[in-house]
Amino acid sequence: MHAKDGLASKEGRSLGDARVLSQRPLLMVDIDGVISLFGVSVQPDDERLELDGSFHSIEGIPHFLSATAAAHLLALASQFELVWASGWEERAEDHLPHLLGLPKGLPFLRFSRSVGRANAHWKLDAIEAHAAGRALAWIDDALDEECREWAKARSAPTLLVQTDPHVGLTRREAMLLEDWARELAHG
Repeated sequence: MHAKDGLASKEGRSLGDARVLSQRPLLMVDIDGVISLFGVSVQPDDERLELDGSFHSIEGIPHFLSATAAAHLLALASQFELVWASGWEERAEDHLPHLLGLPKGLPFLRFSRSVGRANAHWKLDAIEAHAAGRALAWIDDALDEECREWAKARSAPTLLVQTDPHVGLTRREAMLLEDWARELAHG
């Protein structure tokens, strides 16, 4: 029904053959630790609540969704082709557009589940299959040495951006991504 380790649409069709290659690099976007933050306190005087966002129950699980991260992603969408690269898979479309004002209809990657692969490297096969030699940036809170080795070995330009899962995508990471995309465009 769905493309294994690759891109899928909400309806489950493989989009790999139908996608239109653009000049913009891909931006693979994780959700947990990038948009949905960990360890955010509910106390109003907590310094972490300087982040703009709100708590939501998503499929019975509490999430603090960062409106700050969403605003950065909206701005980055003019320079990147956004792709959900998260274990949320199609559930990103079910929740994030209406809760955070993110674009509807973003493609998402579908992942094989491998026992014992707990960090970001379990995403590499699906990301590589979708990227097919295109320039890409990947923002995630769980990048590891395997991810860095993979990025170095790619023939296409590749940028890994790691977030702190307590604050997610901030201005610092957004500026890094903007600068990298601008360098590629003028490169």
